Amino acid sequence: MRIFVTGASGWIGSAVIPELLDAGHKVVGLARSDTAAASVAALGADVQRGNLDDLDGLRAAAAASDGVVHLGYNHDFSRMADAARTDRAVIDTIGAELAGTDRPFVVAAGVLGLASGRVATESDEPDPRAHPRIAGARAALALAARGVRSSAVRFAPTVHGPGDYGFLAVLIEIARDKGVSAYIDEGTNRWSAVHRLDAAKLVRLAVTDAPAGSALHAVADEGVPSRAIAEAIGRGLDVPVVSIPAADAAEHFGWIGRFFATDGPASSEATRRLLGWEPTHPGLIEDLAVGHYFAS
Repeated sequence: MRIFVTGASGWIGSAVIPELLDAGHKVVGLARSDTAAASVAALGADVQRGNLDDLDGLRAAAAASDGVVHLGYNHDFSRMADAARTDRAVIDTIGAELAGTDRPFVVAAGVLGLASGRVATESDEPDPRAHPRIAGARAALALAARGVRSSAVRFAPTVHGPGDYGFLAVLIEIARDKGVSAYIDEGTNRWSAVHRLDAAKLVRLAVTDAPAGSALHAVADEGVPSRAIAEAIGRGLDVPVVSIPAADAAEHFGWIGRFFATDGPASSEATRRLLGWEPTHPGLIEDLAVGHYFAS
């Protein structure tokens, strides 16, 4: 199949492209800059220059493809509403082009905030008030009624692996700067996680095998206690591990504090049964032990 990928040069997209190519697909990746275009081309994909605001270009790319993987998103926390509006426009535009074709349309979503006080499952319906992006993912799944084989891959909040510049990298930099690796209160709140390469495999399976309207969970570690994460970081940096009261979390951690305090375990049992997906790469704590996160 010819697959069009947005967010092609990003953290997950740059792993999805080789996964699709190795499975025999042809990939066209969206690139908004010369640097991104060079990265996409180096992975072996064709390049389409443009951005998420270029709806005409996205429509044409979808029309010329056998399927679409939409991973692109602006994660600027100061412009969340604008990013969500752009995302919804992209999904509506591509969805209208794919309507009635039964072609796959895979969109990115998240598991964080799906459930409170229990393990989230694929059958949980996200509350649109939790994050403005949720409306876009729900709109994508609704396209199943219009003849689109749409699915939403809900990623764990930590997608880890060599080269990660996300949540784990931020926590490590905070610990390096403060001289201590901290967790909040008792550190019993849980983070789900998945290795980047396992996540990419799930996206590929979604393209080829996911039934229309599927919510899929890219989750390998159901819930790693935040204290265990802090302890692994402490070992990696050789710094003390301490508890921070919740009232002081914002001061110690900055913007990431409210995320690190969240209890967000999530299951991928239904996804594994549906698609035969089995993570094979290191879990979060094992990945931290390898040492690449602490290389200077």
